[in-house]
Amino acid sequence: MPLGKQKTKTLKTKTMESLKYFELRPSAGGSFSYGWRKMFEKSFLPLLVAVIIVGLLNGPGYGFRGEWNGDDINGFGLLLLPLALFALAYAFLFIPVIKYGKKKLFLNAMRDEEVDLKVMFEGFKTQYLNIILANLIVLALVTVGFFMLIIPGIIVACRLAFVPYLVMDKELDAMKAVEKSWQMTRGYGWTIFGMAILSFFIIIAGLIVCIVGVFFSSMWISAAFATLYASVDGEKEDENPIPILGVNEVEE
Repeated sequence: MPLGKQKTKTLKTKTMESLKYFELRPSAGGSFSYGWRKMFEKSFLPLLVAVIIVGLLNGPGYGFRGEWNGDDINGFGLLLLPLALFALAYAFLFIPVIKYGKKKLFLNAMRDEEVDLKVMFEGFKTQYLNIILANLIVLALVTVGFFMLIIPGIIVACRLAFVPYLVMDKELDAMKAVEKSWQMTRGYGWTIFGMAILSFFIIIAGLIVCIVGVFFSSMWISAAFATLYASVDGEKEDENPIPILGVNEVEE
């Protein structure tokens, strides 16, 4: 049996063994339902810590503000450029690795695999360049799409939602991960978009209930998207990625 199909069968079997009365299928409702149940199992504490770590690390580099006055070039003014460069480096060379690691951690939890916070930092040793390149490629494509009257940007963002999982789970290089995500999400664009909309309201609900509720909301959303990827990965058997630039998609 080919390795890809064997992994798919193993994932499906493992999923069904962990939840006897729950059939894991690629759907918004199923993903959020499964994610909600799994996040309260044995992995709850490390998943919560992971969300808190990402939330705290997102602080530096965001919300940086400086005032530039042509007549006031004092010590602060001289530090403005280095601080801005540090903020950019932090945002593009550090934070993506942690976020990709968090996605892999949640994916492990949804698959009943070992959940160790060290996974969040493994990207620095194993997939650093791929993570940085993949993040930049996705950001560039989504940005170009948003400049094209917003809707294309939303479509691209939905179709590339699996890139972080593919980089961390399949260890694909950046461009192959982009192509594979485009292929895997065929037929699930509306599902991903609907989950994104629902995620917005879940975050709002977390804010209304209590500020701390945002952490639980974030956990639930991360668990749901990891579940969707795992279920689509278990369903898709076509291993031929479809390039997204200049190539027409082949009918399945």
